[in-house]
Amino acid sequence: MKRLVGRSRPEVGLDRVGGIPEEVVPTADTHDLVIIGGGPGGYAAALYGSAAGLDVAVVENRRLGGTCLNRGCIPAKELLQTAEVARTVSEAGRFGISAGGDVTLDFSASTDRMWSVVDQLVKGLGGLLKSRKVTVLDGTGTLGDDRTVTVTGADGETTTLTGHNVLLASGSVPRGLPGFDVSDRVLSSDEVFGLDHVPRRVVVVGGGAIGCEFASMLVDLGAEVTVLEALPAILPGVDADVVKLVHRALEKRGITIRTGVKVEGQETGDDAITVRLEGGDTVEADRVVVSVGRRPLSDSLGLDGTGVKVDDRGFVDVDEWCRTGVDGVFATGDLIATPGLAHVAYAESVMVIKQIMGEEAVPVDYGRVPWCVYCHPEVAFVGLTEEAAQAAGHDVVVSKHRWMGNGRALILGETEGMVKVIAEKQANGTGGQILGVHMAGPWVTEQLGQGYLAVNWEATVDEVAQFIQPHPSLSENFGETVLSLTGRGLHG
Repeated sequence: MKRLVGRSRPEVGLDRVGGIPEEVVPTADTHDLVIIGGGPGGYAAALYGSAAGLDVAVVENRRLGGTCLNRGCIPAKELLQTAEVARTVSEAGRFGISAGGDVTLDFSASTDRMWSVVDQLVKGLGGLLKSRKVTVLDGTGTLGDDRTVTVTGADGETTTLTGHNVLLASGSVPRGLPGFDVSDRVLSSDEVFGLDHVPRRVVVVGGGAIGCEFASMLVDLGAEVTVLEALPAILPGVDADVVKLVHRALEKRGITIRTGVKVEGQETGDDAITVRLEGGDTVEADRVVVSVGRRPLSDSLGLDGTGVKVDDRGFVDVDEWCRTGVDGVFATGDLIATPGLAHVAYAESVMVIKQIMGEEAVPVDYGRVPWCVYCHPEVAFVGLTEEAAQAAGHDVVVSKHRWMGNGRALILGETEGMVKVIAEKQANGTGGQILGVHMAGPWVTEQLGQGYLAVNWEATVDEVAQFIQPHPSLSENFGETVLSLTGRGLHG
């Protein structure tokens, strides 16, 4: 079993169950915090906790970084960047630049670069944990009585750790579909990154964020893509105006999108795979990507009889402080029924560490976390959609600005999309408190920050409108949209 020896326990001075009792003499296998899982929730807690002076141990049975670093966020966005480069080169003629013929793709070089980025980040994370003197164990962790964790290595060797606190952060795995077992032709979101070529025809089952990202990437790399979504619209949870816009933009780029359809099964032939739909229709493809969400990986934690409760979907039950029913045992990230986002796991784990340290902690406001989808056009949003705001009883006023009037967007040649701001309606018809910010278009995932702050600080339209946006910039569109809600907009 691989192991990096951690430092001795610091004298933090919390004398309570689940804190750091001073009277306990530390040993090599006793730590202030034992974390099961080295993904975003786990490594964020380890880094933040060690920076606060805690003696921390992390148990990980695969690679540090979890799904996000190894099988999700990072490799997916790297391939999406490859797709953007291909799209930019293919459209270079608009700028008077000859690319020297047809654009060709060396997919192996693209995936080599993808894995080099992943490896660099994983190596950097390992180095950072080592520099913080975090103990890292290679194995599968299971929870026992009295905050003990048994670590079983690949060779079957076991080690038992004791934590004054334990954090469960084992993450998630892709959800499957009946009749769509993973094979050389049926891929989950994990297996997509193992492709050695771009298939000619791809069916993506699931039109959520992950499915739309894969569809966008694959069509830009030359595949014929069909998206099948059982719900009435793609991108569930996204503002309806943004969904309509993105749907049109994806279809304009050649993606076939079918909503309100249910898959019933598939037959794999020698040359193709046939997806059967409810009602008897079929779709043929060379590969099928099943992208119907992820499920929590709680079944490996040995939680039966521990007092930690798991719901019927496999999520660990926690309160708003991420506390389980067992003193000193917490859970964060994809393991609990909160938004499955790496940055949410970071925030939850920071909150846990603050509790362990006896510091003031604030529960995560899940209704105001930032969301980003990296398809083309990109999607980013925070706060209430127009429909949700009205359903919550708000009388709202809305402003929408397209990118066609933004100088920077015209320069980039990226004018698909809009910025939409939803605010409480005041008696004079102008906007009051900003309730939601919804964007689609060029690099909106990098522009959401000021909208996030506005929603979470419960800022008003008048307060935000007085701040200056640089010109020319994409961020001007947000400023213009807010300004128009004062009743005195510049360009609309």
